[in-house]
Amino acid sequence: MTAIRCIPVIMGAVLLCSCNKLLVDEAASDQNLADFDMAWNIINTRYVYLDWKGIDWDSVRTVYRPRAEQAQGDEFYTVLHDLLRELKDGHVYYQTEGGGQVLPYYPTPRMLRDRNAYSPYVVRKYFDRELRITEGGGFEYELLPEVNIGYVWISSFDSEDFNIHFAEVLEYFRDTDGLIIDDRNGSGGSLQSTLYSVGRFLTAPIDAVLAYDATNQALDWPQYVPVGPFQYTKPVVIIINGGSYSARENFADKMKSLPNVTVIGDTTGGGSAGQNSTGPYAGKHVLPSGKMINIPTFDLRRLDGLPWETIGVPPDIRVPQTEANIRAGTDKQLEYAIELLQ
Repeated sequence: MTAIRCIPVIMGAVLLCSCNKLLVDEAASDQNLADFDMAWNIINTRYVYLDWKGIDWDSVRTVYRPRAEQAQGDEFYTVLHDLLRELKDGHVYYQTEGGGQVLPYYPTPRMLRDRNAYSPYVVRKYFDRELRITEGGGFEYELLPEVNIGYVWISSFDSEDFNIHFAEVLEYFRDTDGLIIDDRNGSGGSLQSTLYSVGRFLTAPIDAVLAYDATNQALDWPQYVPVGPFQYTKPVVIIINGGSYSARENFADKMKSLPNVTVIGDTTGGGSAGQNSTGPYAGKHVLPSGKMINIPTFDLRRLDGLPWETIGVPPDIRVPQTEANIRAGTDKQLEYAIELLQ
C-alpha cells in the first residue's frame, strides 16, 4: 500500500517538472543574459553617480551575472530589480511591455522619515475659508486670515499647464506683503517648470554650470532668467522636508540664492539625477527582450557645485516636524513660516 501511494506522488513531481519547462519561454530565457549585459553596460557608461556613491560596478557584475544565467523566464525580473536597486536612486526604474513602472529603490530614508510629518488636512486648519485649487489640482492657494500673506502648495512641477497655473497664483498674490510656498510631499517634475517658477522671482539671471554627463563634461544648460509679466520681490518663505524630491529640490536650491527668500523646514530627499526623453542623453532603454529600463544621464548640481543626490538640499533654518506633531493637529513648519513673515 505504501508503494502504491507513492506512485502518484512521483508521477506528479515528474509532471510538475515537465510543466515548469513548458511554462518557461525558452527564447525569453535565452534573452535574460543579453538583457543583463545590456543593462549593466548602460549603467557602466551612462549612469552619473557610480563614483559619487562609491559603487564598485565591476563587483556588482560578478555577483549578479551568474544569477542572470541561472534565472528562468520571469525569474529574471528579481535579478533586474536587485541589480537596479544597487544604484539607490529614486529616478531608476524598469517596465514590462504594457506594464507599469517599478521603482526598485523608493523612498529615500528622509522621505520615509517625513512621509507622515505633513498633512494637507492639518494645513487647512490654519485658514478661515476653503483653499482655491487650480484646474487639474496642481496648486492649492489662499490668503492666510488676518494677514496679507499668501500661501500656495505645489502638488507637482510636471503638469502640462504648470506655467499658466503658476502665473494665475502669482497674479492672485501680486499685492501681498509676503508669500509662503509649500514645497513638501508632492511629486517632482520637469526642468521647464522649474525654469519658469524660479524665473518669476528673479531680477537677474543665475549664471552657473548646473549639469554634467557621466564623463564629468559640463552640459550646455538652459539659464535661469527673469520671466513673466512681473517678478515677485516681496519676502518669500519656502517650506521643505524629506518629501521634497527631484524638481522640488531644484526649485528650493535655486530660490535659496535670492535675498528675499528664506528656506525653512528639513533637508530634502536627495534625488538630483535627470535625463532627456530623446537624443544622446535619453534615459529610457529597451532591452533585447522588450523590457525597458530608465537610467538617468544628467548629474544635476546645486548652486554650491555639489549634486543633491543622496545629500539633499538643506534649509536656511531647520524646523523639525514629526508625525506626532501632525497627529496633534499642529504644523510647526507652517507656523514658523507665518511668524517669519509677520
